[in-house]
Amino acid sequence: MSTPDISFEFFPPQSLEASFRLWDTVQTLAPLDPRFVSVTYGAGGTTRDLTRDAVATLHKNSGLSVAAHLTCVNATRDETLIIAHDYAEAGVTDIVALRGDPPKGAGPFRAHPEGFASSVELIAALADMGKFNIRVGAYPDLHPEAKDAQNDIDWLKAKIDAGATEALTQFFFDAETFFRFRDACEKAGIDAPITPGILPIENWSGVQNFAKRCGAHVPDWLINAFEKATRDGREDLLATAVCTELCSNLIDGGVDKLHFYTLNRPELTRDVCFALGIVPQVDLQNVA
Repeated sequence: MSTPDISFEFFPPQSLEASFRLWDTVQTLAPLDPRFVSVTYGAGGTTRDLTRDAVATLHKNSGLSVAAHLTCVNATRDETLIIAHDYAEAGVTDIVALRGDPPKGAGPFRAHPEGFASSVELIAALADMGKFNIRVGAYPDLHPEAKDAQNDIDWLKAKIDAGATEALTQFFFDAETFFRFRDACEKAGIDAPITPGILPIENWSGVQNFAKRCGAHVPDWLINAFEKATRDGREDLLATAVCTELCSNLIDGGVDKLHFYTLNRPELTRDVCFALGIVPQVDLQNVA
């Protein structure tokens, strides 16, 4: 089995304790030599300043390539592009451009009167700046607001045509879900890389709620397996095995890049990477 390139997603800390957890996460996973790490926005842009601070700190101090999430929610076009300009000035050249989720309880997405109406508009504006490598989201399972699966593919093609260079998928639990989506994208003329998003199951009940909100299908076999593992106190073993098998099946199907949603809890992601043959890189210059 070949060893894939990997990347990791973090979220910005909202307390001193969370800041230490993020830095511990970075120190645990950085030796695995990710091609980039990304930092999320909260729903409704609620962590905009925290995201900007975390991206700047990681870019300056971690030695990693850092991608900043940027969304259309609750901001004018000028405000959003000022943030992008600030990233460029700081040397951050990677952006994950997303429409973004509305604030909790606010109902469906409504564009700011002076803001970007969609991720496609945001991507086009960022591409016009000529300063960024732009990644976007993709949905192997039906997006909650999509009319049908073809609608998701049409939106992805529009985002790639607007200037995005890679798609990172929402998480899923069956490799065939990704392969069907990849084949449909190829048929639609999408030639940009599509990287599977992987969510190691740190908290089973939390993952089920997360999946329900974002439209990710949870198969019956996984529900049954976790019910048994919970009774036996073997959730961590099952989570590692399930995630490793999913990644192995993807690699066997030709996938050469994986993007892990770490939730700032690195141990399970690290263990899965080890199981895939991804080992810490030693800086030989420091070895006497």
